[in-house]
Amino acid sequence: MKVRTRFAPSPTGRMHVGNLRTALYAYLIAKHAGGDFILRIEDTDQERYVEGAVDIIYKTLKDTGLEHDEGPDKDGGVGPYVQSERVKQGIYMKYARQLIDKGEAYYCFCTPERLESLKKEVVDENGEKKVVSIYDKHCLHLSKEEIEANLKAGKPYVIRQNNPTTGTTTFHDEIYGDITVDNSELDDMILIKSDGYPTYNFANVVDDHLMGITHVVRGNEYLSSSPKYNRLYEAFGWEVPKYIHCPLITNEEHQKLSKRSGHSSFEDLVEQGYLPDAIVNFVALLGWSPEDNQEIMNLPELIEKFDYHHINKSPAVFDTTKLKWMNGEYIKKMDPAAFYQEAKPYIDKAVTRDCDKEKIAGLVQSRIEIFPDIAGLVDFFEEVPEYETSLYVNKKNKCTEENSLELLKSVLPILKDQDDFSNDALFATLKSFAKENGYKVGFVMWPLRTALSGKQTTPGGATQIMEILGKDESLKRIEAGIEKLENK
Repeated sequence: MKVRTRFAPSPTGRMHVGNLRTALYAYLIAKHAGGDFILRIEDTDQERYVEGAVDIIYKTLKDTGLEHDEGPDKDGGVGPYVQSERVKQGIYMKYARQLIDKGEAYYCFCTPERLESLKKEVVDENGEKKVVSIYDKHCLHLSKEEIEANLKAGKPYVIRQNNPTTGTTTFHDEIYGDITVDNSELDDMILIKSDGYPTYNFANVVDDHLMGITHVVRGNEYLSSSPKYNRLYEAFGWEVPKYIHCPLITNEEHQKLSKRSGHSSFEDLVEQGYLPDAIVNFVALLGWSPEDNQEIMNLPELIEKFDYHHINKSPAVFDTTKLKWMNGEYIKKMDPAAFYQEAKPYIDKAVTRDCDKEKIAGLVQSRIEIFPDIAGLVDFFEEVPEYETSLYVNKKNKCTEENSLELLKSVLPILKDQDDFSNDALFATLKSFAKENGYKVGFVMWPLRTALSGKQTTPGGATQIMEILGKDESLKRIEAGIEKLENK
């Protein structure tokens, strides 16, 4: 059977990192096996629907390279691929009534007040109090005549799954193995809500079967719901798909990722200067690793290496330090022209003067991990910051404040006579000057770079900086350096 996976997001806002991982794993499982990856929009929770969120889903999948084979915009013959459209076609109600006919589901007319009365406080395994509500099957025992009268009177109702209260249910997960639960814990979950919309759990089962989904990828928070899914499959007589539950993603403090963390969504990370390719690579490793432990992998390599049997059970830590490192590796490999286009907005913000910003980009490409790092590296091109004259001291190059002053005074007239302010020409001139005076090149360059930048470290050397600044600005800064040293 051809492998078919799906990504079924709800349009409720930005795409959480956990949802992106689900999409990525589903995509990799399908593509590794030469199968199909389906996009389905699950918009049955109308209260949580966010305008524009569907566009975010499409854009995120496009930006990450996770191209779907079927979806709302690519009909594969098992649509509609939007659940609200499937509601209008009566698909879910049709299957819910089939379950009623089989005795596997029933109409429930209980009022909100009665349901509230069923709630009770319990103490969980951690000793914490929580409120639970277990439905008591009250409406299961209504006669056919009572049900018909209630329906005819227009009494509000939901349709509930009829789960057994004794015995156990066992299901198999590809990562966690066989899991058995007591049926007394299952509760009769709602399949069709009072507004006629299906619940997430019911719609998933119906749609996954009708769309031929073979492998279901989701977070392990859905492990507890899986026995209910299995009972639905069995009630219909349908084949159960393979379940692949992924581990929780936590922050460095081992807490669940939240919006407050600032990096819980794909869009957050892009806005913080991370590349989509690096994000995809990093997210792939949140709970999985290849047999050879390779860490830097593009999407084709991930497709080739991905084996879902190697997904871990233990929580995956969102390690920001590792993500930054990985992003830096991707930045280093970028085509210089492509890097410049990404870096330009950051350079423009830090440096407003007219200079060769493409050359500035060339200096920083191998020195940053995320794009916002650029500002702190290149801001001196805008203006020299306040600095102490002790910055001229460098033991390695035997530079002191005194000999730095003399060096700058000696070099200044030479640079004034220099017409060609290209890096190569400037370096040749200064190298010649050093040789004639018995200096090492580093002894000449250190004071110059200090006067030009006012910084301990810079991307690029003195001659590269002068080429970008141009002759007038370079001479102006050197003269200012001389004045600072003379007046210390």
